Amino acid sequence: MGVTLPGDNDFESVPSLKSKSLRINLNRNIYGTFAEIGAGQETVRHFFRAGGASGTIAKAMSAYDKDFSDAVYGVQDDGRYVTEARLRRMLQHESDLIEERIARDKHPEKMFFTYANTVATIDFAKKYKGHGWVGIKFQAAPLEEYSEIILHVRFKETDARLQQITLGILGVNLIYGAFYKHDQPKKLLKYLYDHIDKDKIEIDMINFDGPRFKQVDNRLMSLQLLRNEMTEAVMFGPDGKNILSARILYKKNVLALRGSFRPVTKVNMDMYETAKAMFIKSGKVKEDKLETIFEITLSNLKAQGEIDEEDFMHRAELLCSLGQTVMISNFKEYYRLVEYFNNYTKERIGLVMGVNNLVDIFDTKYYTHLSGGILEAFGKLFFKDLRVYLYPMIDTETGELTTSDNIKVHPRMKELYKFFKYNGRVIDIEDYNKDVMHIFSREVLRMIAEGEDGWREMLPPGIAELIEEQNLFGCNTVDMLGTS
Repeated sequence: MGVTLPGDNDFESVPSLKSKSLRINLNRNIYGTFAEIGAGQETVRHFFRAGGASGTIAKAMSAYDKDFSDAVYGVQDDGRYVTEARLRRMLQHESDLIEERIARDKHPEKMFFTYANTVATIDFAKKYKGHGWVGIKFQAAPLEEYSEIILHVRFKETDARLQQITLGILGVNLIYGAFYKHDQPKKLLKYLYDHIDKDKIEIDMINFDGPRFKQVDNRLMSLQLLRNEMTEAVMFGPDGKNILSARILYKKNVLALRGSFRPVTKVNMDMYETAKAMFIKSGKVKEDKLETIFEITLSNLKAQGEIDEEDFMHRAELLCSLGQTVMISNFKEYYRLVEYFNNYTKERIGLVMGVNNLVDIFDTKYYTHLSGGILEAFGKLFFKDLRVYLYPMIDTETGELTTSDNIKVHPRMKELYKFFKYNGRVIDIEDYNKDVMHIFSREVLRMIAEGEDGWREMLPPGIAELIEEQNLFGCNTVDMLGTS
């Protein structure tokens, strides 16, 4: 008897692992290879035990020994084994072998697949919980070009055997989803956690590719990972492709700017460019070892309680067009963002923020859930020599400038603020552009929506043209042309 999947409005029952495996096995046209490295052959085990596997499993292998693995799949340029490149090589190699060894004229109805993973489970000292790459290359129709799903996982359990079991369940869900849910990628993503508690494993990156996923935008799939609470943060590059945080942050200095970027304005870019120059000038940061991140919190994407995917895509496209790396996170508090970065790098971290953001940081109401309150949060926030680069705020009516010297924090927080300021943790941005300080995204957004002139000059080069070409943020170029 099935159980109801929590949060699924369709009230579909969740098939058991055995029934999923058996349905694959009993489909006489599904045929493929299992190649699992690093955590046992936990996925293929389910298919062997379900029965009827002889018609489905072409081969099951586990090239555990590194020399043997290199002999089969070749030597990686970086010498590493638990990488996306290694997984892709495994998938391609095994898929080529099936095509080479199974005659199509003899099996015209066969749909080939290769499932592979390369994984490192928790180490003996339990210092590193482990991670891995998991993927499937498959045909959803005979002779069709292969489609592909590749994902990265992080283990949360502290026992290697439990991690192996969880990985095996995930593998079954992925294979079943590829064949029977590929036309519903959002549901496929959700069903990866069938029979798995979310505190056991984290999926922090996923990419869909191939003919069955031509209409899939992987940035939106990243957003689904956050919505489904499968991970706390996702990143993608200027090319729009999802990227693994660990890969781009490892041993890098990080400079992050949080905002709504709705849309990105000249003041956002001025904050970024001036802070970056000061960060590098500090003497401890080399530009070739610096990663800059434009971060949007999930709460910033919500409109009337729901995430507006179209609005998200608008912001993402504009930031990507400026060559920026974008991060979407569940981190409402800055200390959680810094904790996240510290998981991947030991180098210096900088945060760029405006006056209002800094005032909020010193508001105790944001830390009532912590047993140590604001002191615990600050211990995490200012860990490892963090620097806050503060962009000044101008009062458009009086012309008064607010900087770190005259910022108004809560009276009870004044001494704590002074401690961090006079220890060089809060640094005023100096070479700011006075001509753009009056620009606010919300005002630009209003002007766009109401067809008011003047907003184009408030945006970085090329952004206004993109907004007009694609009618972003309610921009209606037809109406504008009619009133010009």
